[in-house]
Amino acid sequence: MTGSTLVESYSSLVDSLRTALALSVERNLGGAILLSGGLDTSIIAALASRSRPPRAYTVALEGAPSPDLYYAELMAKKLHLSHTVHVFSLDELMGVLPRVVRTLGVFDPMEVRNSVAIFVGLQQAESDGALTVLTGDGCDELFAGYSFLFNLTPHDLKRALERLWRGMQFSSVPMAKSLGIEAKLPFLDPAFRQIATHVDPSLLVAEQNGQKWGKWIVRKAFEDLLPDEITWRVKTPIEYGCGTTTLPQIFDRRIPDGEFHEKQRRIKEADGVNIRDKEHLVYYEKFRRAFGARAETTGRTCPQCQYEVGEDATFCRTCGAYPI
Repeated sequence: MTGSTLVESYSSLVDSLRTALALSVERNLGGAILLSGGLDTSIIAALASRSRPPRAYTVALEGAPSPDLYYAELMAKKLHLSHTVHVFSLDELMGVLPRVVRTLGVFDPMEVRNSVAIFVGLQQAESDGALTVLTGDGCDELFAGYSFLFNLTPHDLKRALERLWRGMQFSSVPMAKSLGIEAKLPFLDPAFRQIATHVDPSLLVAEQNGQKWGKWIVRKAFEDLLPDEITWRVKTPIEYGCGTTTLPQIFDRRIPDGEFHEKQRRIKEADGVNIRDKEHLVYYEKFRRAFGARAETTGRTCPQCQYEVGEDATFCRTCGAYPI
């Protein structure tokens, strides 16, 4: 392939991604958006603002470092969005925690830590009358946003992404449904997804200014819509962006060691579940209260919690054990 052909191919792909995502957002417009100030939600907010500017919602745990606040406010001001910042207390978090665990059917700490913040944001939007809420879900999975993918060869990267695509689920969908509203995921619109899954892997992870970036082609395709600080913002998991990454330390202080070890022992004897730490204990107790004793299973099970897992699963979606 000649140099001019490569340039034409790159230019054509950028145009296709821009056009397809703009159309996807048009098909999936919502009255609200969960705005983290990351690349994904910022692109969706910018495209949605062309037609019907959504009301933006950003959440943060009280007293915890929450970098999302700065970036979300930056983007909301650029787009002139009505922007609600909700700082939730630990008491508020504990109040919604049983519902989050019950809705998702998991006690995986990472999943719960991320999802409880999403639920609080969805709840805020619903309380203001929103019927549909936009999210940036799916971009990391489609375009290799996770750092564990960065050092794979293009061939191995493609295989790893295909495994992600087969199993990806997003907690925003069932949690929104539990509130009587709908989560809209423009990145997973079928027409856009069809284009995204055929992007050359060499354009997904690439170096820019001496640093390796995931979602490189997405950053380049939409950089004119965003401040540089957001275009080249490092991928920040929800729990870090909103501050719920501090929950392990909070629960560690709140639960006495003796109480933890006694409950850990009893749960192992009665339910066959390995409780890894105090945060895990909190979520399992909510899970056990919601679902009762584990039903008998006939397929492959997780060695840490005995709940059923897929035959080719490498981690347990229920308890978060990895690898299995």
